[in-house]
Amino acid sequence: MDEPINSRNIIYIVATPIGNLEDITLRALNILRNVDFIICEDTRVTKILLDHYNIHKKLIVANAFNEANQINKIITEIKSGKSCALVSDAGTPLISDPGTKLINEAIKNNISIIPVPGPSALIAALSISGFPSSSFVFEGFLPQKKGRQKKLMELAEEERTIVLYESTYRIVKLLEEIKQYMPLRKIAVARELTKKFEEVWRGTADEILDSIKTKTVKGEFVVVLAPKDFK
Repeated sequence: MDEPINSRNIIYIVATPIGNLEDITLRALNILRNVDFIICEDTRVTKILLDHYNIHKKLIVANAFNEANQINKIITEIKSGKSCALVSDAGTPLISDPGTKLINEAIKNNISIIPVPGPSALIAALSISGFPSSSFVFEGFLPQKKGRQKKLMELAEEERTIVLYESTYRIVKLLEEIKQYMPLRKIAVARELTKKFEEVWRGTADEILDSIKTKTVKGEFVVVLAPKDFK
């Protein structure tokens, strides 16, 4: 049964697939079909999903570069009696993605915010890592320059499972740093989760580097590090 859409003062935080377009809930599709507009990071990316399911909606771009400038426009639209969905390029919005400023402004304006849960690269990678997940640390993307070494030194002493995100361009650098600061730590590196070329490497950073350096690897990476004393 379709979920009734409250058309007044509401933002749905809608999780979308991280790769495989079939990984979307029926509830999410129903909401995307019935809201007045969709807030996205990149229209080209979001349209791939919408076109696949024959959904045609007004799209408003709010990303890391223009979110601050778009907030008033979006809040005004919602307060005029409209509903909207916030999506990211992939996965659950606001997890290492923009949107926090918008949501806080919506809270100030008494706009209802409803989560529509679904895919998350963080949880997907953690679930297949083989490492304890009852308590873990999610650091997202490490600082690129200032504070990076300090953060790595802190993580080297972390006794819980650690989850990091990394890009194609910096994955080798990250693994080399883990090799330096946490040489014996067991890790799992997942690439392109749920997609055609999904891969998972397991071992120490040194062992995984040998595999990754011998081939051209592209896509988004999730790196899961076992607790400090994990055997």
